[in-house]
Amino acid sequence: MNPGNKVSIVRCEDYSNAREAVREAIDLIGGLDSIIFPGARVLLKPNLLAAEPPDNAVTTHPAIVSAMCELVLEAGGVPVVGDGAGITHPGVTDEALDMSGIREAAQKTGAEVLSFETSGYEVVNVPDASHFSQLYLAKPVRYADLVISLPKLKTHELTLFTGAVKNMFGGIPLKLRKEAHLLGKKNLFSEAVVDIYSARVPHLALMDGVVGMEGNGPARGTPVNVGVLMASYDCVSLDVVASKLIGLDPMQVPTNEAAIARGYGTKDPEVCGVPLNEVTVKFRLPGTTLVGSAPPFLVSRLGKLFTIRPVINTVQCTMCGACVLNCSAHAIEQNEGMLKINDNKCILCYCCRELCPSGAVKMKRSLFASILMKVRNRD
Repeated sequence: MNPGNKVSIVRCEDYSNAREAVREAIDLIGGLDSIIFPGARVLLKPNLLAAEPPDNAVTTHPAIVSAMCELVLEAGGVPVVGDGAGITHPGVTDEALDMSGIREAAQKTGAEVLSFETSGYEVVNVPDASHFSQLYLAKPVRYADLVISLPKLKTHELTLFTGAVKNMFGGIPLKLRKEAHLLGKKNLFSEAVVDIYSARVPHLALMDGVVGMEGNGPARGTPVNVGVLMASYDCVSLDVVASKLIGLDPMQVPTNEAAIARGYGTKDPEVCGVPLNEVTVKFRLPGTTLVGSAPPFLVSRLGKLFTIRPVINTVQCTMCGACVLNCSAHAIEQNEGMLKINDNKCILCYCCRELCPSGAVKMKRSLFASILMKVRNRD
C-alpha cells in the first residue's frame, strides 16, 4: 500500500474544535513537515462555490480554513487562500469570500486572500488529456510551491458526489467550465474534471465533513451533521473513502472512476483513525437534473444560449490600458482608436470588469441568461 494513499478520519462534532481535529487528521497521515519547507508558498483552495453564509454548508467552513492557515504557518510555510466561485456575475468570488467568512478568518491568521477572477490565468499543457489538452489555469494554482485542497463533503447533481478532485474545477475560468458542462454526459464531464485536476495535482487534501450537504448538492441541498474531518496526501483516495462514508459505491461516482482509470489513487485506500463503519451516514442523493438526463445535443444547445459577456463602453473608456495589461487571453484589441473584446479569444474570467478603474466594462446577457438569472434570484 502506498503510504500516500492513506486516508485519516477523525471526529469533529462542531467547528469550535476544528484546529485540534485538523491537526489530528493530518498527523495521522504523516503531518505537514513532510511536504512543507520553510518559506514555501502554500495555496489553500477551499470550496467557494457561491456567496452563501457558512451555516448553509455550500462552502468550506471558515474555521477549517483558518485552522489550516495556522498549521501551515507553524510548519514554516506562507499560506495563501484563493478560489474562483461559480461565476454568476463578475465579482461574485469577492462576495463569496466575504459572505462565507473565509476572508476574515484567513486574514486574522495573517494569510493572503486572493480571487482567481483578478489574479489572472496562464495556458498549461495537460498530458494524456481526455478533453482539455491545454487549459487556462489560475496563476496562484500554477505558481504555488504546494497546493492543498479543502473540499466540502457534498452531493452533486451531475456526479453524485463532489470532493477533493472536483474542488480543482475552480482553478479554471468560466469559459472552460462551461465547455466541460456542455459535454453533456456525466462520464465525459468527469473525464474533463480529471484533466483539470491533473494540470496541478494537490499535495494534500483535507475534507470538511463536520456539516455536509445531501440531496440536490452542491448548492441547493440540505445541510447534514456528520461530525468528521478526513485527510490524505492523495485526493482520489480521499474521495473514494468519502464516497463510502455517505453510502455510495465509490466506482459509481464518475469522477472517481475517471481518476482511477487515469492512474490516480486506489479503489481500496488504507483508512486510519476512526473506523469508517462507525461514522457512515447514508446521504439522500440528488434527484434527476436536466444536465444529467437530457441528450447531449440538447444540453449543448441550451448551454450555448446562456452567455454573459463583457463589453467595453467606448464612451466611458479612458484608454488607460488596464484591461489590456491584465487580460490573460490577450482578447482585448485596439481598433480605430477604441478597445474591443474579441469574443473568440475571451475566456470569460471577467478580470477586465474587475480591474477597470473607470467602470467602462459592462455585462451583456443573452435573453436566456437574463431569464434564468431572474428565476434563480426568486428561489
